[in-house]
Amino acid sequence: RQTELNNCISMLVAGNDRIQTIISQLEDSCQSTEENSEAAKRELCARFDALAALLEEKKAELLQRIAREQADKTAFIQSLVCQYKEQLEKSSRLVETAIQAAEETGGAAFLMGHALTLALSPPRIVEASKGGRLEKIEQGYESMDAFSVSLDHLTEAVHALDFDPAEEDEEYFDGEEEEVEE
Repeated sequence: RQTELNNCISMLVAGNDRIQTIISQLEDSCQSTEENSEAAKRELCARFDALAALLEEKKAELLQRIAREQADKTAFIQSLVCQYKEQLEKSSRLVETAIQAAEETGGAAFLMGHALTLALSPPRIVEASKGGRLEKIEQGYESMDAFSVSLDHLTEAVHALDFDPAEEDEEYFDGEEEEVEE
């Protein structure tokens, strides 16, 4: 019986040693899991930061293109405003001259005014009436609809982001785990 008891004690001690070894391995695995998780988190953050930086860069580029188009269109419109103001000024001066001529009571004085005759000559009147023939902008010129961007496909892609399911489903078992359960 003594021998049998010693054999049982030896088996129990050997079993406890195996269990202690498994516990140490599991604790090491727990530590490795924590370290690997931190590394995976850093990697994920780095990838998202790089994506965010790329999006910011693209946003800045597109905003710059809109600003250039705005500047071009505004400059063109301002040049038209200047042309129309010049034409209006010429036409207003001619109207004033014509009003002065119309107010002349004496027919001879009216016909004698050399400056008046030049001012009211048909070529000058034609020139002054060209205001409607100056360059114009097309309807909708001020629209910036061409700079509309659809991000729906990117939004869907972001919503679909997930970890690789094949890697997520893999389980890491050690053969010794089965021995403990037996």
